[in-house]
Amino acid sequence: MSRTRSLTPTLAGIASFALLPAGCRPQEPSSTTATPSSSPMSAVAASGSAPSWSRMTEQQIDDIKSRLTPEQRAVTQQDATERPFHNPYWDNHEPGIYVDVVSGEPLFSSTDKYDSGTGWPSFTRPIEPDRVMSREDDTLGMSRTEVRSSRADSHLGHVFDDGPGPGGQRYCINSAAMRFIPASRLAAEGYGKYLYLFPGVKQEP
Repeated sequence: MSRTRSLTPTLAGIASFALLPAGCRPQEPSSTTATPSSSPMSAVAASGSAPSWSRMTEQQIDDIKSRLTPEQRAVTQQDATERPFHNPYWDNHEPGIYVDVVSGEPLFSSTDKYDSGTGWPSFTRPIEPDRVMSREDDTLGMSRTEVRSSRADSHLGHVFDDGPGPGGQRYCINSAAMRFIPASRLAAEGYGKYLYLFPGVKQEP
């Protein structure tokens, strides 16, 4: 991971959302809540032609990257940060898992999600340790730890040492970097491995 990326994307002409160059930080809540944006991965899945995330080729991942929304592209490919409290998952309380919006790789579970008061989705740990990578981020005159997805190398957010629980970590993640899979859809969408996290949840056909 020797590549140097700019945290501030070029977004001329995009007025539908505002992105922040800085990482997660506490903010005052807003009464406006964004609606979930569509995912190229989910669109392909809806067509019935989506391959399993674990079998996706680099070409397939590149194709999905080319169809990301401007906000998804800015966050995952240009290391931008979405606005707090103006993103779809910061207050999502449904049971399920969160996967990489590019590759579909499982990243986090609602069982590890909590309200950090920051306006971004926050988790105490990844769904599995090897699903996310971390690296030092010294941009903007501060020292932070960036987290990225292992499969598609998507920028996800940052991890801080001020979280609850034994690990004491807070994974502060951009909603635009993820797609939410409801617990009732895990088997149908190829994530049956994680059914054990939600015992008793009836699966949709």
